[in-house]
Amino acid sequence: MFLERINTPEDLRKLTPEELPLLAEEVRQRMISVVSVTGGHLASSLGSVEVILALHYCLNTPKDKIIFDVGHQAYAHKIITGRNKDFPTLRQYGGVSGFPSKEESAHDSFTTGHSSTAISLGLGLACSQDKSKPEDAFKVAALIGDGSLSGGLCFEGLNNAGHLKKDLLVVLNTNELSIAPNVGALSTYINKIISLPIYNRFRSSFDTFMRSRVPRSSRILKLANKFEESLKGFFIPGMFFEELGFRYFGPLDGNNLHVLIRTLKNILHLSGPLLLHVVTKKGKGYLPAEENPVKFHSAAPFDIASGISTKPSVTTYTDIFSDCLVKLAKDDFRIVAITAAMPEGTGLDKFRDTYPERFFDVGIAEAHAVCFASGVANNRLKPVVAIYSTFLARAYDQIIECISLNKLPVVLIIDRAGIVGDDGVTHQGIFDITYLRSVPNLIIMAPAHAQELEDMLAFAVNQEQAVVIRYPKASCPVLDFKALPLELGKAQVLQEAKDYAILALGSMVSVCQQASKLLEKEGIKGTLVNARFVKPLDAVLFEKISREHKFIFTVEEGVIEAGFGSAVSECIGRPVYRLGLPSEFLVHGKREFLLDKYGLSPAAIAVKIKKELGARI
Repeated sequence: MFLERINTPEDLRKLTPEELPLLAEEVRQRMISVVSVTGGHLASSLGSVEVILALHYCLNTPKDKIIFDVGHQAYAHKIITGRNKDFPTLRQYGGVSGFPSKEESAHDSFTTGHSSTAISLGLGLACSQDKSKPEDAFKVAALIGDGSLSGGLCFEGLNNAGHLKKDLLVVLNTNELSIAPNVGALSTYINKIISLPIYNRFRSSFDTFMRSRVPRSSRILKLANKFEESLKGFFIPGMFFEELGFRYFGPLDGNNLHVLIRTLKNILHLSGPLLLHVVTKKGKGYLPAEENPVKFHSAAPFDIASGISTKPSVTTYTDIFSDCLVKLAKDDFRIVAITAAMPEGTGLDKFRDTYPERFFDVGIAEAHAVCFASGVANNRLKPVVAIYSTFLARAYDQIIECISLNKLPVVLIIDRAGIVGDDGVTHQGIFDITYLRSVPNLIIMAPAHAQELEDMLAFAVNQEQAVVIRYPKASCPVLDFKALPLELGKAQVLQEAKDYAILALGSMVSVCQQASKLLEKEGIKGTLVNARFVKPLDAVLFEKISREHKFIFTVEEGVIEAGFGSAVSECIGRPVYRLGLPSEFLVHGKREFLLDKYGLSPAAIAVKIKKELGARI
């Protein structure tokens, strides 16, 4: 057992190259055994084991820096940097984060969880050394996937790095999959390389021959260099990166440690921007993940022998949205669906399979997705864009400039709005209400149950302005009240009494209904309202409630700072008791646990209301 001896990369570097493949298999088995219990990003992490081991073996980490793009491939990195003992706590509250985390280890240069950032971060680090002493110098390696190249930020980093000529190693790991199968011209272009290794063999032989046989000043050498450039463009798409200013190496077998280590040792002494292209097998070492890497991208707990999920099946908001959109599109040819590399996660895979000609996956490019949708809407179609809350922030400018300013009827579906739980600080969808409610020409809604989500979606595709619908990563609750026909800006009163009033939004309606029942057992009776809209608010109803109730509570699954509660307070012209989430980066943990921790469970809400009313707790 080699893994038991590895507590730091320094321990790794004591192994012989012949021992490293055995360590790689131990690391894989460790991942599989833990993720089968905790869930997590398995397929990408399995595929990148050798790449990560080779980088740590050849670099002097943590002085030298490895920057992970997204970070869902970083489990091997965590295991060999002192976190193996705690790895069974992966994604659990108080345990190891599922993504790189500065709070966790000196080996994690940045806390990351969004795509296409690694090159820009790495270039910044490389430039920061300009005024450093020589003995303080360090190397920087940015590990990206081909999915990262579908994001514009990645190209901005590549362009600037090629211009600045700083020492930066970019490792491009291609496997034809980021989360879903990669899309776009660039993905097709990059993957051509896999079948064209001939050029690098030619280049090596050509360089050796010319340097040994031809004088530097010779006209023959100049002509040969021109010939090489032409041949390069003919043989290999690596020319693309060389034209950007990078020295290109590859493609290499990214699961062959011998080849990786030999190549890294040969190129790490070179100056300027370098791009090492490796090809790996996503899910490598675990057959179910190799056969279905999309399923095991972010896997729920599963049985190792069969690969079958052990998580109980429930009907989620995402499921309801998925089925409803397919039904609506059957009778409305105007509806098209757009996602940013998340068809399965957002539920648009059913739409894709049913109406492929009306489905667009634009890659990991949220800003483009929203801008593209604005173009679609400008010609009388009805684009429905489904994006996770945490990623939608990347398209904020396009929401304002392309949708709102142009008054275009785009439907924005915000999945994973609120606490997402296990993915933690980089993925909690808690800011969208705050950053969207000030944008003009938007309707913002949040459903309390399945029927209401269906009604809101049908309502949204028939509006002549942009509509936002937000819902959490959770099962749809079964509520004991009937859905009220939807009218713009109209809330629904679920019960009436005088002791207090709760204005609850979306996912918090069912929670507040349970809290009201707990209070009622103690003789405390109040009004409960399903707000349904963040914008526009039901001003007439809320002002009436303000006149009739001394104690008004707003409850939302989002940050309370400038959120729904603030909107209500502004509307009625008086303070309200705002219950929601703090303006902080919330750690990873189970959704139910975190809701209780931050005071949004039925019991916690009941306690808060009793305290404010002055009742004995």
